[in-house]
Amino acid sequence: MNEPILLLKGNDPVLLADGAAQAIDEIVGDRVRTEVLDLFVGDDYELTDAVIAASAASMFGDRVIVIRNASRFNTEALTPLLNYVADPNPTSTVVVVWDKPATPSASGQPVNKKLVEAVKKSGGKVQDCDVAANARVRQGWLDERIGESALLLTPAARTVILQRLGDDVSRLPALLRLLEGAFPLSQRLTPDDVAPYLGEAGAIPPWDLTDAIDKGDVAAAIGLVRRMTGGGQRHPLQIMVTIVGHYQKMMRLDGSGVRSEVEAAELLGMKKGSTFPAKKAMQQGKKLGSEKLAAAIQLLATADADLRGATAIPAEAVLEVLVGRLARLSASR
Repeated sequence: MNEPILLLKGNDPVLLADGAAQAIDEIVGDRVRTEVLDLFVGDDYELTDAVIAASAASMFGDRVIVIRNASRFNTEALTPLLNYVADPNPTSTVVVVWDKPATPSASGQPVNKKLVEAVKKSGGKVQDCDVAANARVRQGWLDERIGESALLLTPAARTVILQRLGDDVSRLPALLRLLEGAFPLSQRLTPDDVAPYLGEAGAIPPWDLTDAIDKGDVAAAIGLVRRMTGGGQRHPLQIMVTIVGHYQKMMRLDGSGVRSEVEAAELLGMKKGSTFPAKKAMQQGKKLGSEKLAAAIQLLATADADLRGATAIPAEAVLEVLVGRLARLSASR
């Protein structure tokens, strides 16, 4: 049995729209949509009309009421819905999608806290359609979505897709639909099959770069920094801030006497429960040692000065040389 109320929210409009489509498909199931589905969308409908539809009995059985572009309603305008949520119709499922107003120039309201609380209290569900920045969570989401598709992908093709998408995970649903339409579902797809449909390489999270440096993988580090600066995705100074911050953590821990990742996290001022970054900094700092850390800081200082005009070398080249040298430092014994 479905929840009486489902509230969908998220900052990525593509993922939110995809999440809404998936949720509605699951709720409607194999029933005839025209018989069970009432859709309220755009900037002109009255919320009262949606509530009336949800409250009414239907000769076709349980109804599904979908309220889109809900961010155009403030707390006062949400009153009819808040009243309904307090005593929902057991024969209706209401799906509220907190997406932006239909008018491009209009700005929506933040997710209404009173509505969130009311939905939870009524036994409903609040679902965040965004994908967490955590690498493991993101990888799990990508694997799950690929697994749900009807495509047969070789492991190499899956790897190519994930590498090309990078941090732009919202491109995956559309890509999967495109591939499903382009190939017979019985065909096992290779990297050569999917490559023409992948488009430009997506952005990558900054920790992919620092991980490559820590592993001593010179080629990967240089390739990643080129991808990060390509097309103006990130300014070289932004990338520099990430790298400097990474080594500053190790420098603060070096010689501090911390013995656990919890102590390291406290010293670095990280939130409780955020010990994984501290653990990585502690382990990499011990691997490098004080002498190599000092050498890394000198490389960073020189590159920072070069990026700010001390040399005529292009900023992108300065960064490539820097990450290459830092990776070699990590690889050396």
